[in-house]
Amino acid sequence: MNQTFLWIEHLKFNEQGLIPAIAQDYLDNTVLMMAWMNRESIQRTLETGEAHYWSRSRAELWHKGATSGHIQKVKAFYYDCDADTLLLKIDQVGNVACHTGARSCFFNRVQEVKG
Repeated sequence: MNQTFLWIEHLKFNEQGLIPAIAQDYLDNTVLMMAWMNRESIQRTLETGEAHYWSRSRAELWHKGATSGHIQKVKAFYYDCDADTLLLKIDQVGNVACHTGARSCFFNRVQEVKG
C-alpha cells in the first residue's frame, strides 16, 4: 500500500469491509447524503479529489456524478474519534446530491419528535 494511505488501516470497517461516509456541504454545512466507502473508494477519492463510494446494491465502485454530472469535489476529508465514520466536506456540483433530484437526501422530517 502507498505510504500516503497508511492511516486507512486504522479505520474500523464493518464485516463487509465498508465504512459509512457523510457528505456535507463545505460552505453551509448542510448534510447532503450518506454512502458507504471501502479502502479502494477512499484511495480513489483522495487521488482524484472527487468522491467515490461503494455501491452495495450494484457491488461496484461508484464515482458520484459520473452519469448525472453532479460530482462531489472533496475539499476536506475527516474521520471521527472512533475511526468508524468518515466525513467529506464537499463542493456539490449542480447542487444536487440525492438520486431523487433533491439537494440533500435528508428531506423526510419526522414530526413526532418531542422537545
